[in-house]
Amino acid sequence: MLFIGGGALATAAVAAIVATAVVSSGHKDNGGGDSAGGLPTPPDLPSESATPEPTFSNVAPPAPPKPLDIISSARRDKAPLSAAGLFPDKRATKDDRSYTKAASASTTSCSAATQGALGPVLVNNGCRKLLRATFTRDGVAVTIGVAVFDGKAAAEKAKDGYKPNIASLSGGGVPTFCRRTACQSSANAIGRYAYFTISGYTSGKAVTSSDTATLQAYRDVADYTFRQILARGNAQASAEAASAASATN
Repeated sequence: MLFIGGGALATAAVAAIVATAVVSSGHKDNGGGDSAGGLPTPPDLPSESATPEPTFSNVAPPAPPKPLDIISSARRDKAPLSAAGLFPDKRATKDDRSYTKAASASTTSCSAATQGALGPVLVNNGCRKLLRATFTRDGVAVTIGVAVFDGKAAAEKAKDGYKPNIASLSGGGVPTFCRRTACQSSANAIGRYAYFTISGYTSGKAVTSSDTATLQAYRDVADYTFRQILARGNAQASAEAASAASATN
């Protein structure tokens, strides 16, 4: 989406080795002088006890937790959440392209970090927190904003109801950008997170519909952010699985 910034914005096989005791016994021929009609008294045989067959539970083990299920609900997605934690790297990379992180910030007032009509869209869908980070490469800057909701349905509604735009975040050598000039923007969602980008030139040059540099930049940063959110789900799923395994041992 191209817009003008500012206003429009995852038997025991105890193989029943039955130890068969082989008992050999002999008797002494005492010339018929034995008791009980001359028959020898048999020796006491040791009792045999078979090793019991192994038994197995009919209850199947629980399925491993799915990362996407975890990050789709605030009830399960309980790991600490901050801009520094979600964007811990100094650089966002995709293929052979690298973008330097210039600044990051977070707020619980979701509308405060927006411009245009995006603020009401986030607030009306129950946005709890908005995390932003700006990345730059070769004179192009991208701010990505991640809005956090209680559940997946709210995040999807915010994405579908998207209106421009997230407010660009300056700092770390990046000046204010995309406020009164044409820039690229996008919206997407995963789990209970909706994320929005705004991409433009730090020089203030307007973005045209045929511009490929700003288009590539916001796609790369959005992909990086998607992977960061999914990694959050993977980490929590692994922790849940390890906890469940420990509880059953």
